[in-house]
Order: sequence, then C-alpha cells, then structure tokens
Amino acid sequence: MFKRSFSYLAVACLLASSAVFANDYGYSSKNGKNIVEVAQEAGQFNTLIAAVQAAGLADTLATGGPFTVFAPTDEAFAQIPADQLSALLEDTETLTAILTYHVVSGTVRAADVVGLDSATTLQGSDIAISVSDDGVQVDGARVVATDIEASNGIIHVIDAVITP
Repeated sequence: MFKRSFSYLAVACLLASSAVFANDYGYSSKNGKNIVEVAQEAGQFNTLIAAVQAAGLADTLATGGPFTVFAPTDEAFAQIPADQLSALLEDTETLTAILTYHVVSGTVRAADVVGLDSATTLQGSDIAISVSDDGVQVDGARVVATDIEASNGIIHVIDAVITP
C-alpha cells in the first residue's frame, strides 16, 4: 500500500513539474485562446494542425468544448513514414477517427488523469491510461507536458500518435 501511494505521489509531483517544464519547450497557458490557437502558437504541432484542418475539425476544436486533447508533437508524427502520413492526410474518414481518438470530452487535468485507468474519446473508444514511476502513458504514448490551458479546454502533450 505504501509503495503504491508513494508511486502516485511521485507521479503527481512529476505531472505538476511537467506543467512548469512545458514553458521551457514553448508550451504555455494561453487564457483567452482556443485549443487550435494555443497549438498553433506553440510551434510544435504543425502536423497536428494540418491534420485537424484536413479532417475538417478545426472549427470544432476552436469553438466547441470543453475538450481535453492528448496532442502529439511534430516529432511524434515524424515517427510515421512520410508516404503513410501523406496517405492518412488524404483519407478523411480514417484521419477523423484517429484525431478524435486523441480527444476526450470535458477538462481532465493532470491531477485527474493519474486517478484514471481509461477515458472515453470522442471517437467512441476508450484510451488506456497507465501510471508508473516513469510517468503517465496514454495508450503507450508518454505524456511529456500537461495542463496547457485554452479557453475551451486543456492540452496534454504526448510523444506518439495513438490509434484506435
């Protein structure tokens, strides 16, 4: 019991510090700006923004919500071979399913995420959430920055593209 409580405490401290470190990587809370605007200003989500626009989801993420977005960085998208990524950007149905798999309805802060083992996405499937001494993972993607606020939700940065 003590080891499990200590692990949760360590992860909570890690998540709290990741919000501070987020500013070092160009992510910061932008009150008054929507999710799309915050992502655009960060400069690390160009591929995600292009995909959101290709799928026709930009208006939804800009005006709807609140949403929690598990946002893959450009480096995360770079792990997908260029020809496959290009084909994905052309396949609106599959692209929409993948992008909505990264979004949860409501605002789920890092302190809440550590208490979950799954969350239902807008795509309709559940994403697995695991907490260990190494941090938090969402469907195997590592959460690298948390609690980036937008006027209509929150962004948690992940290091991989997750798929349903």
